[in-house]
Amino acid sequence: MRLRWVIATVVATVLMTGCGSPPPAAPPPPQLPPAAEPAPAPVPNAPPAGLVVPVGTSPEGVVTDPQTQLVAVGVRDPFALALLDATTGATRRRVELPGGLRHLQLAAPGGPVLVPDEGANRFIRVTLPGGQLVSEVMTGVAPHDATAAADGTVFVANELGHSVVAVRGDRVVHTFTDVTQPAGLAAAGNLVGLVDVRENTLTVYDAQRLQRVAELPAGAGPTHVVADKRGHLAVIDTRGGAVLLYELQPTIRQIGRVELPGTPYGVAYDAVRDRLWVTLTALNEVIGLNLSASQPVLASPLPTVRQPNTVAVDGPSGRLYVTGTADGVLEIIQP
Repeated sequence: MRLRWVIATVVATVLMTGCGSPPPAAPPPPQLPPAAEPAPAPVPNAPPAGLVVPVGTSPEGVVTDPQTQLVAVGVRDPFALALLDATTGATRRRVELPGGLRHLQLAAPGGPVLVPDEGANRFIRVTLPGGQLVSEVMTGVAPHDATAAADGTVFVANELGHSVVAVRGDRVVHTFTDVTQPAGLAAAGNLVGLVDVRENTLTVYDAQRLQRVAELPAGAGPTHVVADKRGHLAVIDTRGGAVLLYELQPTIRQIGRVELPGTPYGVAYDAVRDRLWVTLTALNEVIGLNLSASQPVLASPLPTVRQPNTVAVDGPSGRLYVTGTADGVLEIIQP
């Protein structure tokens, strides 16, 4: 009897403990740092190195097309895509947009221009040289960047929608939700690199299989990424003041780091000269990084217009196009 009573008491105690005491609360998730931003640029202390032309309010987002010899620039008030002559900077056409943008890429030489319209939550294709809006796809909240893989799949990063979508034709065919604040995108063949500006990571997706294949650390505060002709990716670590280099084949891994003081931000790649161009927003400069040497070599920086948030390069001529976001201008530099 006594043994039976002891067992019953133990069982009752266990049951009362299990019912009456909630499990300890899980620790809160770690607080992620805010996204890195371009440095507020001071008033330039040197004249810009190139031709400066007015383009519109708060220009940001620029891409050049060697086939049509046009430069496309995103502007505001009103929202538009300004199409300029690549040599003179003369405006050829202004294409009205439903919202604002911050980044532009080409689907291929000759266009169309890939327009992630943040204000309208849609991805838009704009033809060159005519400037027609031939496709609009709802993608998610605040699409920040868009890039086309070799098979034609377009990846769009919804910065405030916590997702990346894959678009084929006029249809979203897959949505990735394994991101916190997706931003810059670049395609190397059918592998697509994405920078997450809150998690400080580089994620690589396979555009054909629509799968994530890798996630790697990407410095202290990455913002943008671009692919080179080797199929490597260069990530701009804005907060960390560096360019991070990654190879994708045979394995995905970081292969280099180049220190770059001055708050690096905008980036473009010249495949003809194998040169990376990076804007330094804290210094109102743009600097070239020669990737053809065994160790990347920095060129002398060039003075720019104020707040050089984005840059594009024309491969055949080597000309640079730098947006002066503070003063509503575009700078055309022949290095």
